[in-house]
Amino acid sequence: MRIVRFASPSGMSFGVLDGDGQVAQIEGHPFGTISFTGQRFAQADVRLLSPILPSKVVCVGKNYADHVKEMNTGDAPERPLLFLKPSTSVIGPGDAIRIPSGSTNVHHEVELAVVIGARGARNLTPEQVPGSVFGYTIGNDVTERDMQKADGQWTRAKGFDSFCPLGPWIETDLRGVGKDPADLEITCTVDGEPRQAGRTSQLLFDVPTLVSYISQVMTLLPGDVVLTGTPAGVGPIRPGQRVECAIEGLGSLTNSVSGADTASTAGSAR
Repeated sequence: MRIVRFASPSGMSFGVLDGDGQVAQIEGHPFGTISFTGQRFAQADVRLLSPILPSKVVCVGKNYADHVKEMNTGDAPERPLLFLKPSTSVIGPGDAIRIPSGSTNVHHEVELAVVIGARGARNLTPEQVPGSVFGYTIGNDVTERDMQKADGQWTRAKGFDSFCPLGPWIETDLRGVGKDPADLEITCTVDGEPRQAGRTSQLLFDVPTLVSYISQVMTLLPGDVVLTGTPAGVGPIRPGQRVECAIEGLGSLTNSVSGADTASTAGSAR
């Protein structure tokens, strides 16, 4: 099932996107039993927003060996390397990634995003993790490299408004469409130029390990998002460019890039 959050003339709602490009509106949030309102919209007549508004986005650094090598910042970590992105960094498909004033070294990072379900996650074993996963979507862990290097810790470099595109939807049953979350192709292009390519089978720490580890540190609430790491090929993006992140079975997430002073308020609903 593909869960979307969308804006229509009647406001913002959650819905289910079917194979015919129709969005069926649901009551309230998508956790638990889904109840339909009876309203349906053509996808072309609504604006898809970020499919979820998490209380926090928990990210994992250096989780692909080839990315560790290209960053030239030491060996792969012995345990998951965690950091946070604020909820205010989240934007949706089609929204603009805004380059901070004076910055010339902002990079894209395509990532598999795990969405936590109604149970939440606290002190889980890896075997218990699937019961707490609501579904999967695509994330882009946008990063200001100069600030990342200068600060030593990554909050400022990763935390700007618009630095966490998510979408276009949450797929709640990848295996049901013949895909295995443990082995999905993951790519990123900029203006059509291939930049990143990898597979989730190359993760140093897989999804059950990551969610279990994080849940020993902090409670993951329903709707929280875990970004699992990025493959090699990260690189700069500039105003006027178009970034497309794609993951097998999850579609593609496309965002324009703008300067800070040219950003519109279109992404304000995230």
